[in-house]
Amino acid sequence: MGREAVLGAYRALLRASRKSFAGDNLMVTGSASEIRRKFEENRNISPDTTDIQKLIDEALEASHFISTMIVQAKLSPSGGYEVKPSKEHAGATLEIPSEEILPKSV
Repeated sequence: MGREAVLGAYRALLRASRKSFAGDNLMVTGSASEIRRKFEENRNISPDTTDIQKLIDEALEASHFISTMIVQAKLSPSGGYEVKPSKEHAGATLEIPSEEILPKSV
């Protein structure tokens, strides 16, 4: 496994999170920091082991999950939340978060 495969997985995760969290700077920067941290944790894994391929596969799977399973709800002027899934979300099931984790309107 080469450096190119690792960088490709890293970039795929960053692209997926930027697209899924577009307009939410806190989530974009927070997810980028978390992605970076996870890759840094595994920086010293030898490229000659099967562990590196497993980590790359997990990163690509996470990228796919973020792209197809996460949709950000936006607060509408009426006080409710609107969800606008794109074509990447076709076939996904909708899970609505509980009221406890949604911020209360002021």
